[in-house]
Amino acid sequence: MQSNVCKICRRMGEKLFLKGEKCFSQKCPLLRKPYPPGKSPQWRRTRERLSEYGKELREAQKFKKIYGLRDKQFKKIIKEVLKRRKQENVSELLIKRIEKTLSNVIFRAGLAKSRRQAKQLVSHGHFLLNGRRVDVPSIQTKVGDEIKIRDESLKKAYFKNILSLLKEEEMPSWLSFDKKTHILKVVREPKPEEIGVKIDIPLILSFYSR
Repeated sequence: MQSNVCKICRRMGEKLFLKGEKCFSQKCPLLRKPYPPGKSPQWRRTRERLSEYGKELREAQKFKKIYGLRDKQFKKIIKEVLKRRKQENVSELLIKRIEKTLSNVIFRAGLAKSRRQAKQLVSHGHFLLNGRRVDVPSIQTKVGDEIKIRDESLKKAYFKNILSLLKEEEMPSWLSFDKKTHILKVVREPKPEEIGVKIDIPLILSFYSR
């Protein structure tokens, strides 16, 4: 049975990588059914004619789905970054703000198969942030912060398995992981081109600036 998460990708017409390993396999529904749910196989996405507002809305929806953000939560973040538009590049600031949330850092490091799973792992208290146990996925990390898998959690089958599969060469260069100490470190700011999917940030900002 196809999950509701997979239907989101079909509706958007592109992979948003919401289901972890399944997204990289031949089981991905978007490969077998490259058309929106409820449409026929003969449907072609080029038939869609979106207004500028429609394009902005779709891009905002895509961004929220990728990062698992609620609308109220995302509006708050947008408001925060727009306040600093005179001092910094807002597009870059938004990416830094979103990418450096604790759960996303866990996902980016490969310690979770999806962002949804990363949020669950953090909520269950499996990590220490700078030596303190945390259970809030949305906590903002900073350059220099250290995230460690708790000793008790390392005994669990999940972490034994995920650590054996971890490939440091696939980890973003703004993160580093020490396999001996099991410490994940934020070594620099993430860049927009490193997020892995194509997102038109100006369209999103325009939508929320209306």
